[in-house]
Amino acid sequence: MSALNRVPSLMARAGTASALTLAAVGGSIVVPGAAGEAAAATLGTKALKVAASKKGAPYAWGATGPNRFDCSGLTLYSFKKAGKKLPRTAAQQYNKTRHISKSSRKAGDLVFFHSGSYVYHVGIYAGKNKIWHAPKTGDVVRLQKIWTNSVWYGRVK
Repeated sequence: MSALNRVPSLMARAGTASALTLAAVGGSIVVPGAAGEAAAATLGTKALKVAASKKGAPYAWGATGPNRFDCSGLTLYSFKKAGKKLPRTAAQQYNKTRHISKSSRKAGDLVFFHSGSYVYHVGIYAGKNKIWHAPKTGDVVRLQKIWTNSVWYGRVK
């Protein structure tokens, strides 16, 4: 029997296993809080891929896909395909996210554009100061550099 196959029986007999024992036999350790962050990263990554797959889809006010989108319709659709339901508007989506700093942002987080306290646009952060979004009437879903500092960041929980 290999060491890896013995882990469950070793742990059952001992009741617990040290980190060094688990590492030696190829086990893993659960770190409190890490699973939530990992799940959020996976969710955001999936949503980002969905949004990118809609490159070139036309903007249509009020549209939520699958062939036309407005800004919050694209984020709603992308996260729904990734397994998470979001509210309809950019402002409602902002209120449902965990607010994070610019330095904490990761690919898959939402980027909210605001004027004062009014949230008027949303996109999905793609890294390198760029977002996937549905910009405006006459435009299409595309990757674009963030053009202002008047943004807030949110992580879908």
